[in-house]
Amino acid sequence: MSESGRVLASATVDEIRGGPVPLWEVKVWGQPPYDHTRTYTIEAKTDNLAAQEGIDLFVEEMLCLHDDAIRKN
Repeated sequence: MSESGRVLASATVDEIRGGPVPLWEVKVWGQPPYDHTRTYTIEAKTDNLAAQEGIDLFVEEMLCLHDDAIRKN
């Protein structure tokens, strides 16, 4: 986590399929110490909703990694 206790991340979104509920490829990358990259495939009505869901998934995963690292020490 950052010094403020947050996971900081950015995302890009590409539409894979159109329609009433489009399918998006969301690439998310974090800032150190969570400088990982993940790609998610998400169904959402807008690119903004897809980006937010992708970032939420990334944060959840990074917090789990953080918790696992603490438990191992």
